[in-house]
Amino acid sequence: GNRARWMTERDRIYREVMDRGWNQKVGAFVQAYDSEALDAANLIMPLVFFVSPTDPRMISTLDRTLEQLAVGSLVYRYDTNTAAADGLEGEEGTFSMCTFWLVEALTKAGRLTEARLIFEKMLSYANHLRLYAEEVSHSGEQLGNFPQAFTHFGLITAACNLDLALNTKRAAHTVARRNRPSSYFHRTNYSLFTDRKDSKPV
Repeated sequence: GNRARWMTERDRIYREVMDRGWNQKVGAFVQAYDSEALDAANLIMPLVFFVSPTDPRMISTLDRTLEQLAVGSLVYRYDTNTAAADGLEGEEGTFSMCTFWLVEALTKAGRLTEARLIFEKMLSYANHLRLYAEEVSHSGEQLGNFPQAFTHFGLITAACNLDLALNTKRAAHTVARRNRPSSYFHRTNYSLFTDRKDSKPV
């Protein structure tokens, strides 16, 4: 009885988020219902299986995030000029966990080249102990809590999923190459029919 009730509630929440959390004008899932502010926290949606990583709306959200919240390989959680006031003083840094979520979302969407580039650039922002804070400033300075556990959790899951995807792609490529007839095979068999003086290429 309880399970059925929770499943019903889950489906209701899903429909509501997909309907009111998506902003057609912005072309992305937004920070709050009826808002136009982007929030990189929405990158977690395909990571927790809320939406398919290749859903057109998720792909569009990825693209808007890259266009408006990403600076190089670093990702702001939101734009403080357009998002709801968060009550925090001072300049906002880029949010490292969201950067790793971006890597993982791109990986699951099959955009491995982009994911790998951002991941490898992000590795350069670790300190000499390979640790990260909560945020990274424009200058590369670590900001906020240090070391920040959830940043490293994001790093580990992004690394594992990207590595798995890259290895799977390499394995598929290797199998395809093994199953492809070699050019030598084609040349040899073609010569069997063309070496005779009276033969003509078919």
